[in-house]
Amino acid sequence: MADRLRPLWDFDDLDSTERRLSDFLEGEESDAGRAEVLTQLARVEGLREEFDASERLLQQAEALAGSSDLANVRIDLERGRKVRSSGDPAAALPLFESAFARASESGEDFLAGDALHMCAISVDSIDATEIWTQRGLDFCTQRPDAAYWAGPLLNNLGWAYYDAGDYRQALELFERALEVRLRDPENEAAIAFAREAIEAAQQALA
Repeated sequence: MADRLRPLWDFDDLDSTERRLSDFLEGEESDAGRAEVLTQLARVEGLREEFDASERLLQQAEALAGSSDLANVRIDLERGRKVRSSGDPAAALPLFESAFARASESGEDFLAGDALHMCAISVDSIDATEIWTQRGLDFCTQRPDAAYWAGPLLNNLGWAYYDAGDYRQALELFERALEVRLRDPENEAAIAFAREAIEAAQQALA
């Protein structure tokens, strides 16, 4: 996986994630590297809905990031997530668009895919979600380091159709998402989640 900080994450255990990131921060020798890790600590606070704490960490990251494309991509991504989680997806969208543009231009394809998947869940209609999802899927096909994001893109679009009551379309998308997930057999949690989504759509159609 083309994100050196991703292995430090356990989304089911934010406290342990925070400890690992804090330990990693101590070992970072460059300001840009420290800025990257600070954005991930900001994400932890955002997931806890501690949005002021998240913003403080992002401001610390900004002070260290300088001209680093990677650090600035992460700052836009995590500020976008913070803004979206605090209830303003429309304001988050430009941040994700900025993160995508900078990441794709600088060859940070995994983070570019992440930004596209966040764009797709920050718009206010299924039509817009469809457009961003297709853009993301095209990018995943063109850039192997972004291929992971095809699963989340398809899954999120499936749930958008599910929530709109179009269970047949949701099922088709969930099945496509499972096909993608099965290409990464070590990600057992994602495979299980994809199968649960299929079951939910099948039950809705029964």
